[in-house]
Amino acid sequence: MAWPALAQQPVPAAVAEAYAPATGDAWVDRQLADINAYAARYPEAFVDELARYAGARPGYVQALLQDHGWKPGDVYLACFWGRLSGSNCRTAVKARAQQPEASWKEVLAGLQPPPDNLRWRALRHAIVASFDHWDRPITLDPLLQRQLGDRAQREAAARKAAAE
Repeated sequence: MAWPALAQQPVPAAVAEAYAPATGDAWVDRQLADINAYAARYPEAFVDELARYAGARPGYVQALLQDHGWKPGDVYLACFWGRLSGSNCRTAVKARAQQPEASWKEVLAGLQPPPDNLRWRALRHAIVASFDHWDRPITLDPLLQRQLGDRAQREAAARKAAAE
């Protein structure tokens, strides 16, 4: 049966275009769209990722998805951005809820601390790590390729870090 293999395929471009988080980073936007597809197939793994690595409470993530109709990509961005900003998921969720028509770029610009290259880099690295955790294919842009290497290099670095 080919279902597991199909589940690991990146989301088609037409589907990704229907979801437009408008973060100001086209690469991040594409990955968030793909996260929507992944979370639809593997909701428990998605929630677990946010609990483990973004410090989000599983019940809160599930409530955003099920009760409030949030897209998984938006939940992912809110929770990881909160973590990377020294805050939490709720801060970004509240800001987004107060500006539902605004782009994520506009929402994040209103948060403290304001977005900077360090946070964007950390978010991009977190996305790559999540895709690696999920054993999901991801295409790195040239900058990420230089920073992180290919999948084998990332796995070797993770093993080395775990051994230290």
